[in-house]
Amino acid sequence: MQRSLTRVLKSSALQGKMRKQLLAMYDALFSAYGPQQWWPGDTPFEVMVGAVLTQNTAWLNVEKAIANLKRAGCLTAGRMHQLPRRKLASLIRPSGYYRVKALRLAHLVAFLAERYRGSVARMARTAPDALRRELIALHGIGPETADSILLYAVGQPVFVVDAYTRRIFGRHGLIAPKDGYHDVQRLFMENLPSDPVLFNEYHALIVRLGKERCRKTDPRCSGCPLEQFSHIR
Repeated sequence: MQRSLTRVLKSSALQGKMRKQLLAMYDALFSAYGPQQWWPGDTPFEVMVGAVLTQNTAWLNVEKAIANLKRAGCLTAGRMHQLPRRKLASLIRPSGYYRVKALRLAHLVAFLAERYRGSVARMARTAPDALRRELIALHGIGPETADSILLYAVGQPVFVVDAYTRRIFGRHGLIAPKDGYHDVQRLFMENLPSDPVLFNEYHALIVRLGKERCRKTDPRCSGCPLEQFSHIR
């Protein structure tokens, strides 16, 4: 069930200027766009696969690759683990960098099979910090991909940081260009309730704004849901 960040923060009796700022920005985005129902996927394993395939490509291309995997009956951990690498690469070709991503998926499903007997539910029982370390140790899994798996596939309260997050909150003066991934992540995780539903919705709204308005070049600032916060830049 989607929830209002205002209600969550008030019920938790959280105070502070930064908390209030993040609250106001979330509420402005939620009022403009509503719930995003992100991340799309029929199963947690499909979400994990999507987190790898979406690296350096548009989501539309990921959807084509996912559709290929579904038609081939290969979108389960067991079937993908048995799939020859060349065949896997062919199926995910629409996502781009398909040979590289096939290798990354092969390592991910091998890890899932060997460490958790192919079960995402078993994997979800591991403490978030420990699981994150395991994921980042895998070939081609960086902090953003690992955190996407933790949040969207496993349901752990981990805030995902991406280029949209950096761009939007950097333009509003809340983060600096020199801030690293974990510096930006702490901004949210230390000032918001530890709630996976909340983190999911907030990140999805950030992505929506980044795609539609806060673009890398030629941003559409007039009428932006966060236009009222331009004074803090």
